[in-house]
Amino acid sequence: MPWPRPNQLVFLDGRVTPQLSAEVYGEPQTSQAARAGRNEDRKKFSTGGKVEEPAILSNRKKDGREKGCEKRGRQRLSGEWGMDEKRTGERRRWRLLAVASHPVQYAAPIFRRMAKHPRLELHVAYCSLRGAEAGHDPEFGREVKWDVPLLDGYEWTEVPNEGSGDESFGGLNNPGLEKIIREGKFDAVACFTGYVRKTFWIARRAAKKANAAFLFGTDATTLEARDGRAWKKWLKRLTWPVIFRMADQVIVPSTGTKELMRSLGIADERITLTPYSVDNDWWMAEAAKIDRATARREHGLPGDERAILFCAKLQPWKRPMDLLRAYAMARIENSRLLFAGEGAQKAELAAEAKRLGIADQVTFLGFVNQSALPALYKLVDLMILPSAYEPFAVVVNEAMCCGCPVMVSDRVGAAKDLVVPVAPEFVFPAGNVEALAEKLAGALRNPEHLEQMKRAVVAHIKTWSPERNVDAMVEAIEAGVKRVRGS
Repeated sequence: MPWPRPNQLVFLDGRVTPQLSAEVYGEPQTSQAARAGRNEDRKKFSTGGKVEEPAILSNRKKDGREKGCEKRGRQRLSGEWGMDEKRTGERRRWRLLAVASHPVQYAAPIFRRMAKHPRLELHVAYCSLRGAEAGHDPEFGREVKWDVPLLDGYEWTEVPNEGSGDESFGGLNNPGLEKIIREGKFDAVACFTGYVRKTFWIARRAAKKANAAFLFGTDATTLEARDGRAWKKWLKRLTWPVIFRMADQVIVPSTGTKELMRSLGIADERITLTPYSVDNDWWMAEAAKIDRATARREHGLPGDERAILFCAKLQPWKRPMDLLRAYAMARIENSRLLFAGEGAQKAELAAEAKRLGIADQVTFLGFVNQSALPALYKLVDLMILPSAYEPFAVVVNEAMCCGCPVMVSDRVGAAKDLVVPVAPEFVFPAGNVEALAEKLAGALRNPEHLEQMKRAVVAHIKTWSPERNVDAMVEAIEAGVKRVRGS
């Protein structure tokens, strides 16, 4: 089969960042029919030329041996990597292939930093270009195309998908990965497609044959399924210990996920915490440009009106109805509740707001794209996420970068790492509308505390950075390679 088309991208001025699913560590793919048109942004942000094979493979000599190790060929990468460090005193660079289901706005800044890291030589293999191209998002219930560049600043390849493009096991089927991994001489393969896709198993088999460390993980913090079906929980309890022991190193994005892996019997030394982060620098810089008073006027908010934000898909597991009812119960005068997002519950929420007599205090903003979010976080007084199922929730990162205090349910994965260290009182039991109403009313009765929180959340989110994520990934690769090839 012909080589997939790669691109070396050069613009570094964009910023990024759908939440990764606990089930598949990636969003559902669109059908092949939905991918017919190519996003013009790829032409705008990508200037690299097309070559016959991925650039990361093109440093091989014609006889198939890697430059600089003609005598030993692959042996240098399969058992003696530590000897080079001892001879030169330098720490070696790791050749990493990241396999991703599609471009996502939270992963792109991480890939950019990996591409610049002195100890990494990165190539990304995309199983589709959903996200960089316009496509229908079934959970938003509309076509979505992110208005920020997702493909610039790192080397990537689109590997043809021979699957259906849906959420089934065969939805992602990228057999071209096998050749890329076999011939790429990678030290490690990090797979972000999830084990419920055929592509995951293609990548794992190829990595084993190539003697490359195979890294993967999950963002789940519980065995509970999003749909609440008990049989899924027990199936996971039986299978996950076996599945995650297949990883040469398990990569997890939160403390909650690390604790879950430990509970499944995965040893500490086989787990690396790679903090689930956003492009902190971009979000903080964009927020600094926003004049809060001007932004509030543009959204029709009087200067003294308090604003509460829900920023997520309007889906049952996000529990937007809990927030609406808690807001009505709290009876907060001179205030407004803003819903940013689309989804199946929008009409139901509007009808319930009317029934509760608060329709004039509730605004539905619809889908808000990335570039408009910093102003939204800046103009509100508090963001609330009452989800019953939320592996992490990077909207918490975004809001905190913009100086917005956050209140979350105890089912939100980010609670333990991001909210509790700043304001443990801002965590409430999921599904408890009365508790949420009480906490909401209490928070807005104390504007001085909210003002102090704005500074505290910015200070804390600086410790949960993409730089920390990338450094941790380097550690994970090193641990995985040692496990596979010995020290």
